[in-house]
Amino acid sequence: MKDKHDEIYSLAAPLAARPGLERVWSIDDHTADTADPTEAKAASDAISCAWDNPALHARQADDMRLEARLAKPDGLLAMYRAYDAPTEPMRTFQSDFAAALVEPSQHGFGRGYVAYWETRNLRMVSNIREVIGRIPGTRLLAIVGSAHKGYFEAYLNEMHDVRRVDANTVLR
Repeated sequence: MKDKHDEIYSLAAPLAARPGLERVWSIDDHTADTADPTEAKAASDAISCAWDNPALHARQADDMRLEARLAKPDGLLAMYRAYDAPTEPMRTFQSDFAAALVEPSQHGFGRGYVAYWETRNLRMVSNIREVIGRIPGTRLLAIVGSAHKGYFEAYLNEMHDVRRVDANTVLR
């Protein structure tokens, strides 16, 4: 049985109900998870090394400041708003994916990681497109981790008959 305390019940359903959305659809897709178990440790070590960079350290410091405010009345919304700022997708890319792309392992673990991430995001956005294509005019609220945001925006901006609305409209 699905844990009733996960983000579907605690976040997605209440947020979707506010603007009158009738259903919660799962769009996550892990079918690109094809890491070779024999190389998992080497890949993990290589990616961890790539992530040890100034851009990530700056993001982590900002995260700690946001987390320190979580107990305050507006703490959680302040965190969501910060993660939804227009500058965040590039900060995420610089600290994570750009660093992985130049990771120097012989096996190109960083490039494989980025390929996995892009594939996962493409599949997730295609699931969104499928859902909203079933009934023209369908409204959909997509809640994803902040590392997905830039990819979702880029991919959804390429779709015909799709109009994105700024998340701060929902996070009032």
